[in-house]
Amino acid sequence: MQKEIARSTKTAVRHAGWRRERGEAALSDVFRTIKVGGPTSARRLAAFLGPGYLVAVGYMDPGNWATSLAGGSKFGYTLLVVALISNIMAIVLQALCARLAIASGRDLAQACRDAYPRWAAYPLWLAAEIAIIATDIAEVIGTAIGLNLLFGIPLEIGVVLTALDVFLILYLQRLGFRYLEALIITLLGVIAACFAIQIALANPEWGPLIRGFAPTTEIVRNPEMLYLAMGILGATVMPHNLYLHSAIVQTRAYGESLPEKREALKFATIDSTLALMFALLVNASILILAAASFHKAGNTNVVDLGQASTLLQPLLGSAIAPTLFGIALLACGLNSTVTATLAGQAVMEGFIDIRLAPWLRRLFTRAIAIMPAAGVTILYGEQETGKLLILSQVILSLQLPFAVVPLVLFTADRAKMGALRAPTWLVIFASAIAASIIALNIKLLWDQVTGWLS
Repeated sequence: MQKEIARSTKTAVRHAGWRRERGEAALSDVFRTIKVGGPTSARRLAAFLGPGYLVAVGYMDPGNWATSLAGGSKFGYTLLVVALISNIMAIVLQALCARLAIASGRDLAQACRDAYPRWAAYPLWLAAEIAIIATDIAEVIGTAIGLNLLFGIPLEIGVVLTALDVFLILYLQRLGFRYLEALIITLLGVIAACFAIQIALANPEWGPLIRGFAPTTEIVRNPEMLYLAMGILGATVMPHNLYLHSAIVQTRAYGESLPEKREALKFATIDSTLALMFALLVNASILILAAASFHKAGNTNVVDLGQASTLLQPLLGSAIAPTLFGIALLACGLNSTVTATLAGQAVMEGFIDIRLAPWLRRLFTRAIAIMPAAGVTILYGEQETGKLLILSQVILSLQLPFAVVPLVLFTADRAKMGALRAPTWLVIFASAIAASIIALNIKLLWDQVTGWLS
């Protein structure tokens, strides 16, 4: 009898489009812990606001700073269009993440595990871990540079200090996931205020700035410009954010009926879209600041964050500029290390179903990323961190297809998504995004290989 029940369960799962049952949710200690009920749509929407801002953190992390500073100092406002297009891609892909989570009850890592055989799922897991390590290298180094700029703490010690965010996450999640979201949003406000003041001091030229949002074929034809453009793409549309968003949107206790799921999807999409539009403002501000200060003054090779901070005071004529730069960088680094840790936890639990005590699980996922970050920082020192940050973002861009392609395929599959399957126009748009990312990666690799051979 039990064998027949098990066989019928497996059959039902396969008919639902999955190879196995869903199992326990990732981030289970905060799963469905936030109530979303309310008498009005505005109150219910307010309950869904939060996850999008945790995701937005990844779109303005220290790696993004490095690529935007390098792009703005070398090419002026030209690469602003890359930031804009990357952000549009991000809005579409993050909306698909929310759709996958709400329709199937799975985050992206669980979906890969449940849809593919192990020989296919494990390489995707390794690709996700590589992406998280590359992300953390950027975020840990950025935080360490921020601590160095503000307090004079050596980089090597600063890298180790970033590991303390594990305890911050534990403390805030004990209070409730909303407290963690509140910290992230507060730090985002600090970052926005710092950049608003710096942009006002830089006084950019608005004509060239607006023209920078217009597409140009020069980006594809110029290998150096393409390399930085791919870095901006990798720093903007980040693989770990796709796994993170599909996990944390499930912290909301929405209902299981189709109307309730549709409303949850609508509110989650509004949340991520608003948050990413805010992230675009910050991303563009970094590039505009570099173009208006460094490129304008003839400093076209600014790739190091510490160097950028030092140059700002004489260029902007204000002693407060480097301090604002350091505060914003530290806030970005702290925010990003917190969200990368959560993403690492979701990826590990989703792909390989490891269940550990929350503190041990977070310490383990943090150690996986912080050890190479610390090793690289000690090995390369302060002088080469800018180039290393840009390389980490290009690595992220190369990892993107391994997350984007499964996401698009899952959300286009009616057997897996049911009535919440992505509409045809959205599937076509998302497929075009995936194809563009793959084509640009191939072009980048070709340029790099031919450059090395010559």
